[in-house]
Amino acid sequence: MSETRDVIIVGGGHNGLVAAFYLAQAGFKPLVLERRAQVGGAAITEEFHPGFRCSTLAHNTGPLRADIVRDMQLEKHGLKLTTPDVSTVSLLPDGRSLVLYSDAKRAAQEIAAWSQKDAASYLEFGAALGKIDKVMGEALALTPPDIDNPSRSDLWGMLKTGRSLRKLGQKDLYRVLRWAPMAAADLVSEFFESEPLRATIAARGIFGTFLGPWSAGSALVLMLRAAADASSNPSPAGSVQFPAGGAGSITLAMAAAAKQAGAEIRTGADIAEIRVKDGAATGVVLASGEEISARAVVSNADPKRTLMRLVDPLHLSPDFVQKIKNYRSMGTVAKINLALSALPEFTALKAKGNGNLLRGRIQISPEIDYLERAFDESKYGSFSRNPYLEITFPSLSDPSLAPAGQHVMSIYMQYAPYKLKDSDWESQRGALGETVVSAIAQYAPNLPQSILDGQIITPKDLEETYGLTGGHIFHGELALDQFFTMRPLLDWARYQTPIEHLYLCGSGTHPGTGLTGGSGANAAREIAKALKK
Repeated sequence: MSETRDVIIVGGGHNGLVAAFYLAQAGFKPLVLERRAQVGGAAITEEFHPGFRCSTLAHNTGPLRADIVRDMQLEKHGLKLTTPDVSTVSLLPDGRSLVLYSDAKRAAQEIAAWSQKDAASYLEFGAALGKIDKVMGEALALTPPDIDNPSRSDLWGMLKTGRSLRKLGQKDLYRVLRWAPMAAADLVSEFFESEPLRATIAARGIFGTFLGPWSAGSALVLMLRAAADASSNPSPAGSVQFPAGGAGSITLAMAAAAKQAGAEIRTGADIAEIRVKDGAATGVVLASGEEISARAVVSNADPKRTLMRLVDPLHLSPDFVQKIKNYRSMGTVAKINLALSALPEFTALKAKGNGNLLRGRIQISPEIDYLERAFDESKYGSFSRNPYLEITFPSLSDPSLAPAGQHVMSIYMQYAPYKLKDSDWESQRGALGETVVSAIAQYAPNLPQSILDGQIITPKDLEETYGLTGGHIFHGELALDQFFTMRPLLDWARYQTPIEHLYLCGSGTHPGTGLTGGSGANAAREIAKALKK
């Protein structure tokens, strides 16, 4: 006999855990079923070499939405976040470096050595982002309205957003409307003249996407990522936060909070099918054959995995199936984790204090055209031979992640297309690792001899091991046509699906901007309303 639950949540990633917490607080008893042996999804900490642990995938926070941290009391459940003084260090091939501090004024002082004009523009751009992104931040916490039949809450939300937009004033309102569809390269060129600064900031608009800096709409991605920053005067280069114990400590704290609120969590529970009867979800079937019934099923998996694999597409209209097939979710990011016997010595940082400057984020993105050329290779089915890299050393802020005197190096590599032309990722895995190490060794010549071991995670691994369709870290492309009322699809942006009692809560829903928890919190609010009806 199958058991019956209020709500089943498919997947124990961060959005699933956030949704479980809020649904439990609303009086329901959600059951979270996680396929892997630990909760966390893309926010996990694992040992990849004896004595070396790392944030396997996501290596810093989104950052987490402040209200979610407060409501879930994550600090009480063990979460400790560190914000380094240095936000980003951009390395240049000629041996120079651009150091951007988390404090915008201090960053401007560093920029002044490159350009007095850019130093003033940096503060101006940050102030403009702060005002605009406060409004955008409010919109990210809203449920996208039903365009055809808006409810009272929809109208109220749109009214509040409209008022906030009016308060911006004519100049900043014009900026919102104009900047969003722009290419990030065009946007930064309007403010800055030094190429390294342009490229460092523009890179925020392409991270995790199948976009280059000259792609239309990449400025929107930059603005979305800036909107997640808590500061009223954010650094255009972005904020950096590292959790003690790696990203897995975030989801462990979330799991503890959800359990305390009344949720149940089961790991090692691989779901084979979401059961549908008479157009409504009735529960799930596990790979073991166990059946669990529920009033509602909430999927933290990406939209394609949920609606094309866990659900039989026969339950969906041909028109909807065609649309979801065309939902773009081809990943471009690979992840490399290295166990090091010592910190690499970056040539550009020797005179500035190598260790202290490595506590933030290190970027290899020296100029706009460098980024665009890296993107060009991926468009034609090859991974970038001169890639855009984002590097962190988590063991500097948390020495427990590596043996004494040794270190962990965490690297995002872009672009690595999910589909390779005339090859496959298993045969190219070694070449990918060699390319990344070679690229970094141009800036830190002693890196190769410091490597004890490494872990190479390709887009194919992201799909097969971590359940991300197409290897896309955001559960689908962040783009103008897959944003807000169109995420994942027009008419289906309110966390519902065409199957009654089946909902989505993952990053493939609004706002979908990474490790913030926003999608899970927004979805839980709407699901609780529906269940109470």
